[in-house]
Amino acid sequence: MKIFLADVQATLDLGIKLGQTLTPGSVILLEGDLGAGKTTLVQGVGQGLGITESIVSPTFTLINEYTQGRIPLYHLDLYRLEPQEVAALNLESYWEASEIEPGIVAIEWAQRMPYQPDTYLRVRLTNEDNGNRQAKITALHCNINELIAKI
Repeated sequence: MKIFLADVQATLDLGIKLGQTLTPGSVILLEGDLGAGKTTLVQGVGQGLGITESIVSPTFTLINEYTQGRIPLYHLDLYRLEPQEVAALNLESYWEASEIEPGIVAIEWAQRMPYQPDTYLRVRLTNEDNGNRQAKITALHCNINELIAKI
């Protein structure tokens, strides 16, 4: 499914709806060029979860955990990593919630992952020539139609 996003607020609004709709254990794989709106979308997810803390890209820290919302948000950024470095992070511990409280896992630059969870929502953000953005949403083993009806 493709969603046209007229401005930054539209990107935030999409994230807010996702944050209000997704359940613990949800994984969002975010892809797109620099400046495409990946962090903005995650900021919206945080707002939808009721997180009041400022959400920033974890480019240098790799992982930011926000636990004071409706459910936790785990925000990962793989921009600076090579696939073999990503493999060493044991990311599945986030979506399997084997060592942490189940929450929403949002992964920027997910195309750098050498493996993926069994279930996820992929959001590919692109900038268009006219200044608008587009979000292409696909899902693996998720009921995307049910989700899209809610957003």
